[in-house]
Amino acid sequence: MKIIVIAGMPGAGKEELLSVARSLGIHYARMGDAVREFYSRSPNKGMSIGEFASSEREKFGITIWAKRTIEKMNGNMFLIDGCRSMEEVRSFRELGGDVVIIGIYSSPDQRYKRLINRGRDDAPRNIDEFNQRDSREISWGLAEVLALSDIMLVNSSSLEDFHSVSEMTLKGLK
Repeated sequence: MKIIVIAGMPGAGKEELLSVARSLGIHYARMGDAVREFYSRSPNKGMSIGEFASSEREKFGITIWAKRTIEKMNGNMFLIDGCRSMEEVRSFRELGGDVVIIGIYSSPDQRYKRLINRGRDDAPRNIDEFNQRDSREISWGLAEVLALSDIMLVNSSSLEDFHSVSEMTLKGLK
């Protein structure tokens, strides 16, 4: 099985790459969906989703979200969206097969604007909240995953350009 691991800071463009993967018929799972699924069943509703994700890592180990995502994998090629640490990457590598990490980079200014504009519940209310979220993501090991990516996509121009580069990259991995 070829496993494509996608990593990027919030608002970098992971969801856009995922939309291209969907159009190419590549099976996928979002690690964030696993977090939201377990959060919805949790009695700890006083926590933010990010705090819940951190607390689950503390209780069950840093690879808990990778393990919960592995249960959803199928097919010859599978994309994992939202990997946050090299420990999670190692969980996928333990399955055997070919694991490729695609990192997505966008500047903090671009990412902040995107997060505000998409209007999700977890959008930062201000720049301090945005910076705190970045710090939390980095503390989980995301910077290391980005630094060790096999392929780095820079998402700094138009959406059409990013879709084109994403499609070319994913087709090249098939």
